[in-house]
Amino acid sequence: MINLVKIKNPMPEQDPMVRNKNFKEVSIGYTEDMAINEAMRCLHCRKKPCTTGCPVKVRIPEFIAKVAIGEFEEAYQIISTTSSLPAICGRVCPQENQCEGKCVQGVKGQPVAIGRLERFVADWHREHCTDEIIEKAEGNGHKVAVVGSGPAGLACAGDLITKGYEVTVFESLHKEGGVLAYGIPEFRLPKAIVADEVSKLEAKGVQFINNAVVGMSMTVDELFEDGYEAVFVGTGAGLPQFMNIPGENLLGVYSANEYLTRINLMKAYKPEYDTPIQISKRVAVIGGGNVAMDAARCAKRMGAEEVYIVYRRSMDEIPARKEEIHHAMEEGIKFQMLTNPVAIKGTDRAYVCGLECVEMELGEPDASGRRRPVEKKGSNFILDVDAVIMAIGTRLNKLILDTTENLKANAKGGIGADEKTGATSHTGIFAGGDAVTGAATVILAMGAGKNAAESIDKFFEDN
Repeated sequence: MINLVKIKNPMPEQDPMVRNKNFKEVSIGYTEDMAINEAMRCLHCRKKPCTTGCPVKVRIPEFIAKVAIGEFEEAYQIISTTSSLPAICGRVCPQENQCEGKCVQGVKGQPVAIGRLERFVADWHREHCTDEIIEKAEGNGHKVAVVGSGPAGLACAGDLITKGYEVTVFESLHKEGGVLAYGIPEFRLPKAIVADEVSKLEAKGVQFINNAVVGMSMTVDELFEDGYEAVFVGTGAGLPQFMNIPGENLLGVYSANEYLTRINLMKAYKPEYDTPIQISKRVAVIGGGNVAMDAARCAKRMGAEEVYIVYRRSMDEIPARKEEIHHAMEEGIKFQMLTNPVAIKGTDRAYVCGLECVEMELGEPDASGRRRPVEKKGSNFILDVDAVIMAIGTRLNKLILDTTENLKANAKGGIGADEKTGATSHTGIFAGGDAVTGAATVILAMGAGKNAAESIDKFFEDN
């Protein structure tokens, strides 16, 4: 039976004026009845266009068909054949630009809520299969090192361990998960879910070594000397970027990386933790991506009375997910559009006391295809704030590039690697995710990790 309703089943959520004061998950999740009802909206198209939009090739119509008849565990097992992080992907993937963007139902209505169904299935499995027995694959005698435990590294490690490889993941921080742990707030991605996914990999035999900064604690070449026969580098792009405007060294100026890490990884929002963080009343977040939305919504939850998103283009060009923008607006975040900062003002004690901005207008499209913002001369004004968070993008830490012989960079300054295979200029070294492409999405990083795992497997077959 097919449900002919043209709109998605709405996602139950916390009230905006309640949730903007806590770090509990915003979206509560579908009930079983809601999931079945939503799954029945799938038309089961012969060509399965939704699957072409998924970087990890989840068998979408197949798992949805199982949900529609209430076979939730069977649906989970189908997803698990291609995705090792379904509970995470169901929450943070930009489905509107990927699988749901290809859904035929979206032509004359709203697409099937594929992400919400994936999340439901993964959560159902976690809640009902507490005695799950995870079997280890038979070893094939080969050792592989994975550098970085973010989405690319976890996906690569997950695929390799099922193929029988001995896999060790080296993580520079004290907690596994990479950007999943330090970058995405608890209210979007509960850290218990990340820990659960990591524990499943450990149960399969993946070994995690924390506080290990490859390129400093040891080099990639030394990993080969220690018996690893191939190395996957999935270190992400974690260094912050600034605007190089006056006042960026004032007290109360943060990079979004630092701000989110203090909150997400170091639990600054919990009174029992001693993580130092300034509690501000009026906060400006510079940028318009998902990281900017995360930082702004965190600032609100940390007690700020006014929080501004300061973005130099209009709402038509803002790159953040529509869902994140919608949630931010509901929670009282103010959007200061067509505005560009030119200086940060400070007190005589070097604390932030204002953000000088200019008004912008849109001109002709630039290389990105978006209309280029042009400054309105003489439009300077001061935004009254006591903290500024820079969320204008990240760049690659070149530690591994600088300490690994014969490893070349690409034109963007990332690690040079084949887009499909992850192979680099150094035999036996593969790379993928943000370390190669620059900042992108969780699911694209996972796709790169999976492609690299397949290439590493072929590398051993050929050698």
